[in-house]
Amino acid sequence: MQTSQVRMRSAIGPLYLVASANGLRGIYWKKQKDSLARSLKRTNPEAQALSRSVRQLYAYLNGKLKVFRLPLDASGTPFQKAVWRELIRIPYGTTRSYRDIARRIKNPRAIRAVGSAIGKNPLCIVIPCHRVISADGSLGGYSGGIGIKQKLLKIEGYIR
Repeated sequence: MQTSQVRMRSAIGPLYLVASANGLRGIYWKKQKDSLARSLKRTNPEAQALSRSVRQLYAYLNGKLKVFRLPLDASGTPFQKAVWRELIRIPYGTTRSYRDIARRIKNPRAIRAVGSAIGKNPLCIVIPCHRVISADGSLGGYSGGIGIKQKLLKIEGYIR
């Protein structure tokens, strides 16, 4: 499947977005092997998905968007996708624990597996893994680093 990527400059650092004709496939902290899009003004589906994603990410990072409305094309196992669907259900400005997610997917003993699935989330921010914290209230880890997780939670008003 053909994919394309774009480098997006943001207040939290550069983001690399990858899209296919079916939608956004990934948001990464480092450049991926996919070819860079020549222009986001092209009419091919990958460029359109990237353009729409960039606009919504900028709006989110500027505190003007609370819910993403993007076609997603993330690859993962059925378990990972179940976890990611649950992450999308976490309301803006709130958090859940790994245990909460395990319970909500009706697999209460799968706390570690939930953590692993969250760690493999290819769509950080859009699939809001930054909203998942430890049961004791500590922030836990984040693929972009704890500082970025704090910034994202601050944007959402969870951290003052």
